[in-house]
Amino acid sequence: MSAEPTGTFVTLDDGRPAVRFTRVYDHPLDRVWHFVTNPGELVQWFPSRADMELRPGGTIRFSGDPNMPESTGRVLAVNPPRHLSFEWGGDELRFDLEEAEGGRTRFTLTNVLGAENTAARNGAGWEVCLAALDAKARGERFEGPHGGASAPWKEFYAGYIEAGVPSGAPVPGLG
Repeated sequence: MSAEPTGTFVTLDDGRPAVRFTRVYDHPLDRVWHFVTNPGELVQWFPSRADMELRPGGTIRFSGDPNMPESTGRVLAVNPPRHLSFEWGGDELRFDLEEAEGGRTRFTLTNVLGAENTAARNGAGWEVCLAALDAKARGERFEGPHGGASAPWKEFYAGYIEAGVPSGAPVPGLG
């Protein structure tokens, strides 16, 4: 059984492959910005703990992801409270926030891929992470991105493959 993907595989204007997700949250821009930039908030939904120097060129230290070793990245751009982009594990992550009707915020995550064949794998992973963020935004408890065997990662992965999203990259923990 597969789950319906919410991400879209795209080719950016510069030719790089990416997976993009959009959500609308019932929170003002500043609150959603806090979800994205505050390490205490981020750790509740992002795959790694991310301690960052929130300035262009700043260092980000990633830790606590059972599927990745500790590493560092670099902040590429920051424009509070609307845009943050940084390097992470060979990819570029872009978070774009814009005001939506009724005091809400449109949140867009673009994972610019270092390799096209990681699209299905990464898309499935972001589905689980964003489900945690969605729950957090609603004020609900969620086990976070590493929820264990109950996380629907494999179902989303199957959904991305069925949708024709590029795949084939190694998947940590699946041999």
